[in-house]
Amino acid sequence: MEEKLQKLSLKREVGLVGAVSLIGGTMIGSGIFMSPQSVLLTIGSPGASLVIWACCGLLVILASFCYAELGTSIRESGGEYIYILRTSGPVVAFMLIFSSVLFVRPAGVAGIALSFAQYVVAPFYVDCPPPVAVVKCVAAVAIVSLAVINCLNVRFAMSVQVFFMVAKVLALAVIIIGGVVMLIRGHTQNFEDSFENTIVGINPIGIAFYQGLWSYDGWNNLNYVTEELKRPEVNLPRAVLIAISLVTGLYLLVNVSYLTVMTPTELMSSSAVAVTWGNKVLGRWGWIMSVAAALSAFGSLNGTFFSGGRVCFVAAREGHMPDILAMAHVHRLTPSPALIFTTVVSLLVLIPGDFQSIVNFFSFTAWFFYAITLSGLIYLKIKKPELPRPYRVPIIIPILVLIAAVFLVLAPIIDNPQIEYLYVTLFIFSGVIIYVPFIHFKLCPSLLTKLTMFLQLLLEVAPAEKNL
Repeated sequence: MEEKLQKLSLKREVGLVGAVSLIGGTMIGSGIFMSPQSVLLTIGSPGASLVIWACCGLLVILASFCYAELGTSIRESGGEYIYILRTSGPVVAFMLIFSSVLFVRPAGVAGIALSFAQYVVAPFYVDCPPPVAVVKCVAAVAIVSLAVINCLNVRFAMSVQVFFMVAKVLALAVIIIGGVVMLIRGHTQNFEDSFENTIVGINPIGIAFYQGLWSYDGWNNLNYVTEELKRPEVNLPRAVLIAISLVTGLYLLVNVSYLTVMTPTELMSSSAVAVTWGNKVLGRWGWIMSVAAALSAFGSLNGTFFSGGRVCFVAAREGHMPDILAMAHVHRLTPSPALIFTTVVSLLVLIPGDFQSIVNFFSFTAWFFYAITLSGLIYLKIKKPELPRPYRVPIIIPILVLIAAVFLVLAPIIDNPQIEYLYVTLFIFSGVIIYVPFIHFKLCPSLLTKLTMFLQLLLEVAPAEKNL
């Protein structure tokens, strides 16, 4: 009988290859196939745009080193949420989870699903834009399909991630090789006077960073699943270094290839840079780039889904979300209630559709919480030097990244204040109104308890222990 009463916890199924694929596969989404023209348009010159891409990569590498120390000293899943909870307290952590679970992550899932759907249906609507309803239906099918995959088996979800990671790297390799061939043939005219027409200012630099960092989004994904990572003290820093260095190198080479094949004007006027590049270099085989972009978005969507469900799961385990979301399937050991909840909210966000502009304003929110997380790391290094740290970074690194994060939060507001920033800030702080009655005073209606029991039986789930 005692043998049967084993504690239920998520299994450590993610190895080094899976970890690298989770980070790299989520980072290489639709961004690198679509964002380069936005960076160039904002900053004004090819040379400056390459500097922005390199600086984004450097910033993300430094930030990920800080997260590697946090992940190996606080060995719990949940990423920023758990680090803020342990260093800044439950109220700030709840503000993060409130905005993240209810809008930011579902909007990210819906946005990536829509970009995947656009590429999938585009070949069937050559002479006209595809109907919005068709695009949304395909996006919904993609979300539900990945929900099923992630609910069934962690190892299978990781296999999907590895497969799409390989497909994306091959697609980017095709673009890089094509660019190298064109350079060898002497197509270097776009790099002459490459810093001419550069737009210098706080706002354009900040916005250019936002556009570039959108393509690097996912760099912190592994910290959301620390409890499912094999030997996190070894594999977390290794995976971060391998994946982000690889992606940064690929992004720089891909941008050089784009600028070799297309003039800055052509690049800025393109709605999907990779497809335009494919049509110019591959001719009638240009459709391959559409397929590559679709595969890339699907892989990124899987990674976002995989980590997003874990944030919800950890928040529920800490008492900041309903108890049902902190449970795992008794046989498959996947956090299926949290994944189902993320799916439902993502599908609801998908319905109105006109939310991409709001998501852009939330990018400053992400760096606001990154700044709080990095402040927490500096606090731990000063106040708790005795904390076990299998991996550590010099204190100057989190200080530098914190300064960059503060710049990214304040730059667009100072130079070009907009009312939307106020709405976003009010939305974040409205989490306190929910926290006081329902979390602090635990005003939980009895109906919620009955619903939890019903769903627990229906979904065959049980409370999961921490896997430290």
